[in-house]
Amino acid sequence: MLLEFALPLILAVIMFSLGLGLRPAHFWRIAAEPRAFAIGAFNQLIVVPAAAFAIATLFALPAELALGVMILAGCPGGVLSNSASRYAGGNVPLSISLTAVISLVAAISLPILVALSARHFLGTDAPAINVTALSVQIFLLTAVPVGLGMALTRLTPQFVARAAPRISQIAFWLFLLMILGALIENWSAFASNFWTLGPALIVLNAALLGFGLVSGRLAGLNPKDITTIAIESGTQNGSLGITVGLLVLGASAGLPDTALPAVVYSITAWFLTMPFVLWRRGPAGQTAAAV
Repeated sequence: MLLEFALPLILAVIMFSLGLGLRPAHFWRIAAEPRAFAIGAFNQLIVVPAAAFAIATLFALPAELALGVMILAGCPGGVLSNSASRYAGGNVPLSISLTAVISLVAAISLPILVALSARHFLGTDAPAINVTALSVQIFLLTAVPVGLGMALTRLTPQFVARAAPRISQIAFWLFLLMILGALIENWSAFASNFWTLGPALIVLNAALLGFGLVSGRLAGLNPKDITTIAIESGTQNGSLGITVGLLVLGASAGLPDTALPAVVYSITAWFLTMPFVLWRRGPAGQTAAAV
């Protein structure tokens, strides 16, 4: 199956493009903005999986689809969340810092979440999940490309300054091709499950964007930080979700149900995230954010 080989490669390119925008200063910003970072990290690591579990249970999703939703919830933000923060007038360095750190943490937290969720939703039918092996795979597909991107930036900053925008564009189009390829190769599964997954994922996206806004305001953050916290809380790395869903059940009979939620999410997330970005970017949104 072509996607079985193409997906990990595309994910690695996407994470490499993310690494090109990272500087050591982004990690030091954690100390400079500890409250904003702590809220964002708490939302991503605790609130997002808890909300996903509640939505999967409330909507009574089939077991493998529910597991796929949990896989998606365990993924950090990605290039989309960083771009959304930029266009929405958010705190881009905070967004990049959250994405980078949570991507590293996800190499440990995501496999544990997958194993626990598989045991809960699939019961005795749960596949044998080697948490250590899955951690290594996720680390190789995410942290290593990010590190290589950072290293290239440090070694050849002028070259990266010229090439990074083009590489980011390539990563974006590769992501779209990945989604398109997944849809074409698994259209029947997508069509039969869209109306099951679509409403659940839209509700999840809306709830997390809203929770991000509320948590940021309750913490007394400034409008830019609130915008970023909301986007980081409500936006997950769909490419990683698809890849991990594929790693869990394999692709012997097409894209597995564990990967379908991330495919559907990569489409439905635009329904709310883009209007949210436009609202926060416009004068009305900035005024509302300050209230």
